[in-house]
Amino acid sequence: MRILLVEDDLMIGQVVYEGLQQQAYAVDWVKDGEAAVLALATHEYDVGLFDIGLPKKNGLQVLAELRERHSTLPVLLLTARDTVDDRIIGLDAGADDYLVKPFEFKELLARIRAISRRSQGQADPILDNGVLKLNPATKEVSRGEQVVRLSSREFSLLLALMQHPGTIMSRSDLEERIYGWNEEVESNAIEFLIHSLRKKLGSDCIKNVRGLGWFVDKAA
Repeated sequence: MRILLVEDDLMIGQVVYEGLQQQAYAVDWVKDGEAAVLALATHEYDVGLFDIGLPKKNGLQVLAELRERHSTLPVLLLTARDTVDDRIIGLDAGADDYLVKPFEFKELLARIRAISRRSQGQADPILDNGVLKLNPATKEVSRGEQVVRLSSREFSLLLALMQHPGTIMSRSDLEERIYGWNEEVESNAIEFLIHSLRKKLGSDCIKNVRGLGWFVDKAA
């Protein structure tokens, strides 16, 4: 999952950025509204975390421009404004959720999972395609009775595929979802991860369409 973090407070931004990376998310961090608009126009994200009080353009302006382009990107507003009216304004502007600073990091993670799940029309927190079951909260994957441990990168790649079952994802699609701007990507990194996942979960868990990419089956 790739997340755009828009936060001008360096201390908060660094904590959130590093924490999300440790949770196997790809994160791009920008510190003003104009940089956020540019990032949103040039990259594809799964979730946006927008502070409201930003320089150049505030978070509500960024959100308004995003919704004017009919983007359905799930957006969580991060702000120190905690009145009911402030929350109503943010939600009516098109935000999917609202988190007041200071917040517990584990609550931020839960809200990210929730808005991501809702955006994909999923009620069940467990991703299940009939072969594999993936729990984004615990990062556990199971096949039958077997529970398998995955590396952070393996989890990120499998999550991307499981969130779009039946959809062929190319190398560039997968790189876009599991690597942030500042992360170096080796030329065979995706193939290596898929090979590793197949060894752990079975060779039939991830299908390949030669020249196009990879996919996991939809639930029957």
